[in-house]
Amino acid sequence: MRISSSTRIKPDVPKPPLIDPGGAPSRCWFAVYTTCRHEKKVAQHFTQRGIEHFLPLYRVNRKWKDGSRVTLQLPLFPGYVFVRICKSQQGSVLSVPGTLTLVDGVGGVPAPVPESAIEALRGGIAERALEPHPLLMVGQTARICSGAFAGMEGVVIHKRNGLRVILTLTQIMQSISVEVSEADLEPLDAAGRVLPQLTDSPAATPAA
Repeated sequence: MRISSSTRIKPDVPKPPLIDPGGAPSRCWFAVYTTCRHEKKVAQHFTQRGIEHFLPLYRVNRKWKDGSRVTLQLPLFPGYVFVRICKSQQGSVLSVPGTLTLVDGVGGVPAPVPESAIEALRGGIAERALEPHPLLMVGQTARICSGAFAGMEGVVIHKRNGLRVILTLTQIMQSISVEVSEADLEPLDAAGRVLPQLTDSPAATPAA
């Protein structure tokens, strides 16, 4: 192909995200509910079928009956795997053995998980010690100021003479606890306004 001297080559510009006919981005993250203890097998099937997915894992030390110890990698959110798909791929996802359903939101429509939450989890797994935690709905809330989880809000608790923040992914109603220092927290009131300092008295205690 010949280009005349009068032809101007336009610089590359970022293309807007593809939009499906319903007006939503073509690919979003969703939570897939799986059968019990099949998260890793489901993730393997997703890999084989070329479906983009994310299975957050955490390390835990276990002691067997014979006294030996082993380090295991277990799902951070038992029963869930995240997939990044477009609407037309939902059937392919649900055809994978071990999948049950896409987690619904309002009106029975699958609820997208924010991209920022997925990226925070990816960064947080490498940066901090994460572990599952029972869902908490009460206690003092705070905003994390630095690190992979900067800007995210959660419930403050004490554990092992330190502070942890309980972060909840509302789409699947699951929580994790994150180690933080007091200097990295901004305490919030019920209206979401920043309080002068973080106090110990209203801190929440883990659910039984």
